[in-house]
Amino acid sequence: MNMQDASRQSCSDLCWFTSSYSSGAGGECVEVALDAAVHVRDSKCVAQGGAVLKVGSAAWTALLKTI
Repeated sequence: MNMQDASRQSCSDLCWFTSSYSSGAGGECVEVALDAAVHVRDSKCVAQGGAVLKVGSAAWTALLKTI
């Protein structure tokens, strides 16, 4: 994800990023927040307190290299 082109959304203590390739209507996006780990969530489930997947930076980098 290009962080410069992402739109920011805050939730809890993390700063969430949504790709600029997501539709302007929202609701169908994967959001990512970075700290010591990478946190991934489905934007459709934020209001319901949906699950957040937390992965290490090495695993995230490996995933991005394969897709």
